[in-house]
Amino acid sequence: MTNSAGSSGGSAPTRVQKILIYLTLSIISIPAMLPLLWMVSTSLKADGQIYATAGAKESSVLSGLIPSPVQWSNYSDAFKTVPFEGYVRNTLLLCLITVLAVTASSAIVAYGFARIEFKGSKWLFGLMVATMALPGQVTMIPTFSMFRSLGWYGSYLPLVVPAFCGSAFYIFLLTQFFRKLPNELAESARVDGAGEWMIFTRMIIPLSKPALATVALFQFLGTWNDFLGPLLYINDPDKYTLAYGLQQFLSSYGGRWSQLMAAATVFTIPIIILFFFAQKTFIQGISTTGGRN
Repeated sequence: MTNSAGSSGGSAPTRVQKILIYLTLSIISIPAMLPLLWMVSTSLKADGQIYATAGAKESSVLSGLIPSPVQWSNYSDAFKTVPFEGYVRNTLLLCLITVLAVTASSAIVAYGFARIEFKGSKWLFGLMVATMALPGQVTMIPTFSMFRSLGWYGSYLPLVVPAFCGSAFYIFLLTQFFRKLPNELAESARVDGAGEWMIFTRMIIPLSKPALATVALFQFLGTWNDFLGPLLYINDPDKYTLAYGLQQFLSSYGGRWSQLMAAATVFTIPIIILFFFAQKTFIQGISTTGGRN
């Protein structure tokens, strides 16, 4: 009887408790959802309706969010006005290259810091972590000058090549994860004659999928939303990315808010879909990353 009472005391929340929890979380998330709802609503309105809603004192927030009539043509008009298809291709190409490059390079460096003892490793690791304290604005001018002197200005190379050198944050993240993995497996593999590369590719990588997926997701989001990089290095309209293309659309067609919001909605949808599909892996990768136990 005691055991059953104890187990019932630690049972999962009841249906009513779950409903209250979800209801509370939904209410709290409303302020964060309002800008997204406004963007989608504006993308389905005519421009005259947008300004009329903004100036109507008697209109409520709910009535202002509901487009009447719904203008689905804003999406097709936006893609006809500006070549967003090309911007999507350029952005996806950069995302694919940088995600693969930064994940692989950061994992290799992190494995060296986490599992290979060499003279000065702690000092080098601390120096690498210290670089994360440098704001990007500090290194922007010398980095731009270096890439320009190399003749890379106007190409994707300044946006792609640094990814092959790893990222300090991702290296730190993966190093902490690799240090938590049991060392007995690697030691037994070394006894059997396996080298470090075989241990890394055959044992460490399969066990590190959540952490690697987290790094890949972070990098994808960073590249997808990157505006400053293309602004600095890209001067050819055929090479514009989505973030930079939206800014150019705003500069050229600033009065077409419905089309701009339609393009911004399309820009946001892949991020939402990616998060829903990768949410479990992402949370698992974050929760299992930390210092050595």
